[in-house]
Amino acid sequence: MENTKNGLKRSRSFLSSDGSLVVHAGERLGRDIVTSSITTPIYNSTSCFFKNTSELIDFKEKRIECHEYARYGNPTTRVLEEKISALEGAESTLIVSSGMCANTVTLLALVPRGGHIVTSTDCYKETRMFIENFLPKLGISVTLIDSIEGLEDVVNNHEVSMFFTESPTNPFLRCVDIELVSKICHKRGTLVCIDGTVASPLNQKALSLGADLVVQSATKYIGGHNDVLAGCISGSLKLVSEIRFLQNLLGGALNPNAAYLLIRSMKTMHLRLKQQNSTALKMAQVLESHPKVSRVYYPGLASHPQHHIAKRQMTGFGALVTFEIDGDLEATSKFIDSLKIPYIATSFGGCESFVDQPAARNWDTPQEERLKYGIKDNLVRFSFGVEDFDDLEADILQALDTIPAKIKTTSFFPTKRCRVDLN
Repeated sequence: MENTKNGLKRSRSFLSSDGSLVVHAGERLGRDIVTSSITTPIYNSTSCFFKNTSELIDFKEKRIECHEYARYGNPTTRVLEEKISALEGAESTLIVSSGMCANTVTLLALVPRGGHIVTSTDCYKETRMFIENFLPKLGISVTLIDSIEGLEDVVNNHEVSMFFTESPTNPFLRCVDIELVSKICHKRGTLVCIDGTVASPLNQKALSLGADLVVQSATKYIGGHNDVLAGCISGSLKLVSEIRFLQNLLGGALNPNAAYLLIRSMKTMHLRLKQQNSTALKMAQVLESHPKVSRVYYPGLASHPQHHIAKRQMTGFGALVTFEIDGDLEATSKFIDSLKIPYIATSFGGCESFVDQPAARNWDTPQEERLKYGIKDNLVRFSFGVEDFDDLEADILQALDTIPAKIKTTSFFPTKRCRVDLN
């Protein structure tokens, strides 16, 4: 193990790249399961036994390490946690039953009654709902901000327990300068928690940039096959242990079969993401130059407002591309319905491409409320899978061709006043 700049540890050994770590970390690099099996076994047992009372007391007094009850940990899920820790550069990782579980248990464990949390306006809807609607019931103050200037003002004038934000954000892919916000917050003793789901642990290392914690919806890139729900929290042993204690009480434990699927999926994660990064960037460039697309949001584009930040703190820009069709709700729906490859579905980061019209997805929310958060009728969120780029490009272009071109009216009258001689 080797110390990193922020005091966290990362497994190095003979493996120097993330591509090797996702294959071997937690397994060939050492697992506390005695087996010669190359793949990690699935331990479905709910309980582990002790040989005698003396061994039980040794365990309780922390003289030995072992598993006791599946809600507190499991040999299979432990391997997964070690693998994610190696990838994030973290001392410790807690794996839980979903990404939302990771977010909520982190906030509940570390923001006390009477505490103050700051978060960004642009974020996953359910996370914002939990922060805005539920945390105040526990006596927690909430401030939503749109800029770093807003963060500095709140942190310097209030006792803020935590700054929680996504980077990039969902769905507009805004990038937060993690190093800068960490410096601002740490001066005042404020914790920084980054939801890195849209980036993935391969494209962005939030902990090495100064964040105290990073949460991921492991359902997305880590799972990568749209077949398992999970979430994880990584950071220092001290902070993750506090979260783990509460999680043991709340009970959102991950099933060991799901843990096995994630261990398996992580071994191809770098290969999948390489294809997704490449396809998304090339398609974002194609879309940006298309006359029937009015705007593209993608941090890999030079036109993106935080492209300079993304270039500095990310090694790839992810599979999500958000864009606006040059048309109305009906034209946008026509485009989506004309696509042949992607599924109309929520989520992202999987092998299959998904497309989503946020206005339709949030149809039960009044339009004026949607517009408050920038959700226009013509907005499209596209998650690129691992399909061939040429096939995806051809499919998107043919779907754009189905949108009627806007008719430009030409005046038959002169644009400037002129003298007309009637003689």
